[in-house]
Amino acid sequence: METERKKVIFSAIQPSGTITLGNYLGALKNWVALQDEYDCIFSLADLHTITVRQDPATFRKNTTEAYALLLACGIDPKKSIFFIQSHVPAHAQLAWVLNCYTQFGELSRMTQFKDKAAKHADNINAGLFTYPSLMAADILLYQADLVPVGADQKQHLELTRNIADRFNAAYSPTFNLPDGYIPKHGARIMSLQDPSSKMSKSDSNVNGFVALLDPPEVIMRKFKRAVTDSEACVRYAEGKDGVNNLMGIYSCVTGKTMEEIEHEFEGHGYGDFKTAVGEAVVEHLRPIQEKFAQYIADKAYLEECYREGAQRAERIANRTLAKVMKKIGFLPA
Repeated sequence: METERKKVIFSAIQPSGTITLGNYLGALKNWVALQDEYDCIFSLADLHTITVRQDPATFRKNTTEAYALLLACGIDPKKSIFFIQSHVPAHAQLAWVLNCYTQFGELSRMTQFKDKAAKHADNINAGLFTYPSLMAADILLYQADLVPVGADQKQHLELTRNIADRFNAAYSPTFNLPDGYIPKHGARIMSLQDPSSKMSKSDSNVNGFVALLDPPEVIMRKFKRAVTDSEACVRYAEGKDGVNNLMGIYSCVTGKTMEEIEHEFEGHGYGDFKTAVGEAVVEHLRPIQEKFAQYIADKAYLEECYREGAQRAERIANRTLAKVMKKIGFLPA
C-alpha cells in the first residue's frame, strides 16, 4: 500500500543577532515538534536581513551562531532540510521573476513595509519594498503546502498565493498554493516591561526581552524585574497583561495549565511567582545553551550541515525554477 505523502512545511527566520525567548516559544519550539509529522524545510533568511545595513563580520558571526542555536533548539538536519538562504541562488532568481508578476500597488499596501520604512527612514531601499516577492519565492520554490505564520505575516502569505495564482493562470499550474499553518500550541510572548507589545530584541529596554543565550543570572534578574500589577494574586484574567504573560511563559516551559499554575501559587505573592518562572526558564534553556556551546566550537560540523542542507534544498528549488523559466520562454542555457 502506498504511504501518504507528508505535507511540506516551509519556514524561515532572519539571522539578525539575538534570538529571543519569544522567537523560541512562539515559533522555533513548534518547528522542532513539526519535524516528525511533516517534510520540513527550514532556512536562515540572510538575503532578507540585508534590507537593513549589516556590518560584514557581525553578519557572518550572527549567521553562524543562529545556525548553531537552531540545531541546539532541536532542528535535526537528518529529519529536515535546514539551509542558509543565500547558499541557494534560485531564491534570488525566482524573486526577480516574481517581481515581474507582482503589482506595485500590492507591495505598497504591505503594512510591514510601512512599519519598517518608518523605523529605517534613512534607508528605504528597493529591497525593503520588494521583500514580499523574495518571501513568495522562498515559499513557492519548495511547493510548500503549509507555512507557519504569525499575525504580522498573514498579509505576505496572501500575496504569495495571489502571485502564484496569477502565474498559474498566465501559463499553466506551476506553483502549489500554500496555506497558513496555525500551530496548536502557539504562544505570543510579550515584553516583560511592556506586556501590551510583543517581546522583541529591538526593545529599547533590555529587561523587556530574554535572549536564548542570556546567562542564568541575567534571566533571573529580568524576570524579577518583570511588570505585574497591584493585585498580588496569580490568576489569568483580562486586564492582568503582565501576569498573564508570565503565566503563559511558565505554561510553555513546564507544560502546566493555567488552572494548575493558579493552584500552585495560591497564597503566594508575585515575588515567589516571578522567581519560579525565571528558574523554570533557566532550566528549560540550560540544555539548549550547553548544546549551542558544543556546536559553535565545532565549525567543521556546522559547515558540513549547512552545505548538505543547501545541496538538498537546491535539488528541489532548481526543479521548480527550471519549470518557471521554461514556461516563460527563457532560452535554456
